[in-house]
Amino acid sequence: MPRRSPRKEPVEEGRAARVAAAITRYPRETVGILMATAATAIIFVNALFLQNGPHPAPIFAPKPPAREVRTIPLPAPRSAPVRVDAPAQAAPIAPPAAAMTRAQLIAEIQRELTRKGFYDGTSDGIWGAKTDTAVREFLRAAGLKMSAEASDALLRAIAASNVHAAAQAAAPRNDPIAQLLAPSKRILAVQGALSDFGYGQIKPTGVIDTDTRAAIEKFERERNLPVDGDITDQMVRELAAVTGRPLE
Repeated sequence: MPRRSPRKEPVEEGRAARVAAAITRYPRETVGILMATAATAIIFVNALFLQNGPHPAPIFAPKPPAREVRTIPLPAPRSAPVRVDAPAQAAPIAPPAAAMTRAQLIAEIQRELTRKGFYDGTSDGIWGAKTDTAVREFLRAAGLKMSAEASDALLRAIAASNVHAAAQAAAPRNDPIAQLLAPSKRILAVQGALSDFGYGQIKPTGVIDTDTRAAIEKFERERNLPVDGDITDQMVRELAAVTGRPLE
């Protein structure tokens, strides 16, 4: 075996002695240096051999390769044909409706009744007791079974009829019983006024029935009149003053 040089052995022993003395003198610092050295070694080994990919936070990050920009030529735009719309024609304006108002309709009915001699009042467009009585007399004289309400059908029926009140009055009446049972204008007017002003559901028949008496009694109690259910002069005057209608 070759022997070590006698000069090297004292030198190595002196170094080992100095290292041992330094460790003995500075044990904490020595341990810290060893731990830092071991941690550094572990980091390098992990970074170099144990990572599957590049380090998530490398100290010297390589620059990403420049991407190649490819220019795609666009087709030339086609010129769209110019569309010229024809000027829109204005919608025709509908003519105003020719329907009459209720007041105008009633006024026309009153004029036709006046021509036929059944009505002698003013054509004011108000459906009062006088107008109602005239309409009912016309319907009875003409033998028409239709509603005595203001309507276009009633106006056409009156205008087309040849019945005249004068002819009816001049016609001889040979039935005295029928004359006694004929509807009374005064009763018709009272029944129409009581019905229109909410004193009962009364049908203007010209004859005093149970419903008419009940309505008269209700009106008399409200107006502090003697309650008898009859159509008296006092009751008629009071009803005319309340409703504003001529009942005679």
